[in-house]
Amino acid sequence: MNDRYIRSIKMPEFPSYDTYLSILPAVRSLFSAEELELHDKVTFFVGENGTGKSTLLEAVAVKFGFNPEGGTLNFAFSTFDTHSELHKFIKLVKGIERPSDGFFLRAESFYNAASYIEELDGIPAPSPKIIESYGGKSLHEQSHGESFFSLVMNRFSGRGLYILDEPEAALSPSRQMSLLIRINELVKNDSQFIIATHSPILLGYPDAAIYELSENGIIRTSYEETETYSVTKAFLDNPKRMMKYLFDEK
Repeated sequence: MNDRYIRSIKMPEFPSYDTYLSILPAVRSLFSAEELELHDKVTFFVGENGTGKSTLLEAVAVKFGFNPEGGTLNFAFSTFDTHSELHKFIKLVKGIERPSDGFFLRAESFYNAASYIEELDGIPAPSPKIIESYGGKSLHEQSHGESFFSLVMNRFSGRGLYILDEPEAALSPSRQMSLLIRINELVKNDSQFIIATHSPILLGYPDAAIYELSENGIIRTSYEETETYSVTKAFLDNPKRMMKYLFDEK
């Protein structure tokens, strides 16, 4: 049994029918299911844009206590109040353990989180600056990929709950493989990851729970059965044939 930090997600109440949440197949699927079990190590949400994977991930993060725009449990900034109301309708079944670290990463708002860190460090205080725990170099003075990798390597300390929304957006394929190494190190140090991704590289993490979100709802599947894997494999197996097919060349 998963007794790490979040064991499962339940939806005891359905959102109002006058909201967009009510038409999302993922929301309907979650409501009709008894619960959505999470892996004690790594759980992936995959699916096409618009299927609700980031919405569900955000709801889990907000319900647990993270800032909707990302950061640690202590971050309390707000740039745009655009998060959904889904967190109000779900229940998190927690394990017996409590994380001593945690971070909610949103690729689209990581810039805002970096700005918040600089804002806090601008306030005179006797304690070390916050940026020291992120590698000591301003996240704004690094590329998007470098700043994100610095976050994972320096700020993620283990025994944590890490919720990542499309982390591959900032990373090259080789960096994604380096991220896999870091994820495995943190998992061995009693961490739990919940990740929404389009990356066939990240999805390859062994012994993970993979949930594919589609018009059919939420279905647990294997790596090789995901559309992410099959489409990528078909392209890499024969790029020329795929190009002809895409461009409708006879």
